[in-house]
Amino acid sequence: MTDAHIFVDPAPATLEHTQRNVLMNFKSPRRPQFFYTTAPLPCPYVAGRTERKVVTEIAGPGTEALHDRLSRAGFRRSHNIAYAPVCPSCQACIPIRIPVDSFQPGGTLRRVAKANAQVEAFVVAPRATAEQFQLFQRYQQARHGGGDMATMSFYDYRAMVEDTPVETFMAEFRDPDTRLISACLTDRLGDGLSAVYSFYAPAMERRSLGTHAILWLIEQARGLGLPYVYLGYWVPESRKMAYKARFRPSEVLISGTWRTLCDADMDVSGGVAGESTMVTEPAI
Repeated sequence: MTDAHIFVDPAPATLEHTQRNVLMNFKSPRRPQFFYTTAPLPCPYVAGRTERKVVTEIAGPGTEALHDRLSRAGFRRSHNIAYAPVCPSCQACIPIRIPVDSFQPGGTLRRVAKANAQVEAFVVAPRATAEQFQLFQRYQQARHGGGDMATMSFYDYRAMVEDTPVETFMAEFRDPDTRLISACLTDRLGDGLSAVYSFYAPAMERRSLGTHAILWLIEQARGLGLPYVYLGYWVPESRKMAYKARFRPSEVLISGTWRTLCDADMDVSGGVAGESTMVTEPAI
């Protein structure tokens, strides 16, 4: 009598264990990131030039990490879209950020801080309010009356503030009488704070409230242990955007590498123009 070959079905526990191992080792395909180029439009910063942007959606798994990578690569956020300039034959828009640990305010910036010493800042959720919108409208009419943002409705403004796929807050700045005199919509990144858009009471322009907001962001980032404050684009040829270079030291993104902004860069650009307190660009 010969030995019989006995075939045993796998026990249910064995099948369950196998299925569990398969699930644990399975990695879903990485979602492709699509980038698109916008149609040419007149440049809002340098007269006579054409603006084009590359845009991509900030959505899906890993949104915060994607936003961090894009920000380090020089992109900015508007709603759930990240964008960067890809203008033909022009590189005037230069990403700029402030390394908070080495930042030292000069005399002008110290005077701005002193002039606004009684202004109190409040960090609030990114929720649009009628009070904010009234200030926003006054700012747009006084500073950018011919621009698209001057015609924004409350619903447009609410979308700008609330349509965010990442961690965002609004910094409200109030005088001793609790009146809202400036505000700054801000994103929190893994390595810093990113100023999305700021606006202020136009009657108080001499107080340099936009500059004051940036100084406050620097102190906030320092307190949170975050190394940078991202200011968007430095545009030396634009009076509205050239002021960002007066925060020294600062770093600029040139040919894919962040490096310290030096005096030679300032000489080539023709120096720093007068101050504007609009921190970043209009929405796409």
